[in-house]
Amino acid sequence: MAKVELKQPIVQEISEQVKDAATVVAVDYRGLTVAEDTELRKQLREAGVTYKVYKNTMMNFAFKGTDFEALAPVLEGPTAIAICADDATAPARVLAKFAKTAPALEIKAGVVEGAFYDAEGMKAIAAVPSRDELISKLLGSLQSPITNFARVLNQIAEQGGEAAPAEAEAATEAPAEAPAEEATETPAE
Repeated sequence: MAKVELKQPIVQEISEQVKDAATVVAVDYRGLTVAEDTELRKQLREAGVTYKVYKNTMMNFAFKGTDFEALAPVLEGPTAIAICADDATAPARVLAKFAKTAPALEIKAGVVEGAFYDAEGMKAIAAVPSRDELISKLLGSLQSPITNFARVLNQIAEQGGEAAPAEAEAATEAPAEAPAEEATETPAE
């Protein structure tokens, strides 16, 4: 069997994993302890991210003709890739958070939704909240005015349908003040 035939299944495996991926992040994992690597893999798996170590030449072959071909210049030295199809920011978020406790982990670069980002760009991507967090914040901001409105309606209902005394007082004083100001003014002519 030729070497090319032995390598083809590995290239095919990588191609299958990246074909529908929203994000592929390349990292240098040199210096991680076994315990750190195990913990990193666990956190990535929980976030729905595939994390694998492949030979750089295999990744280069698999990335050819795809958006991920932009990663070719960073595929030097020990390289692992984190792949995610669902959440475009998940790999960068998990890796950046983990790198704070394990400085040996270095994000080289990544391709997020077709765009190449260097290490600094990936730090910015890592700061973007997940889709679920963004939806939660949106719903919270939409819910806040509704909650306040319901609270005001509830107060009105508790007072027998009458407006609060302070509101009623303000409503009766406002028209009385306006004519008084007009009466004190004298025409310029």
